[in-house]
Amino acid sequence: MSQDPLFIFIIAAVGSIALILMIGISHFAEGDVDSAKKSNKFMQYRIIAQVVAVAAIMLFVYFKNG
Repeated sequence: MSQDPLFIFIIAAVGSIALILMIGISHFAEGDVDSAKKSNKFMQYRIIAQVVAVAAIMLFVYFKNG
């Protein structure tokens, strides 16, 4: 399973979600208005990354059970 390209993509997608989340939270913790806008933008990117990751997971499960 670890050699499957889709599985490797899923691992990378989950890692990118964690990274985006940490960057967004760090901007939020700074506290000024500009940082809040950056934090909001990173949280929007996180949602997009989560959609991609969930779609990849669904494809992976479909093809492994299919």
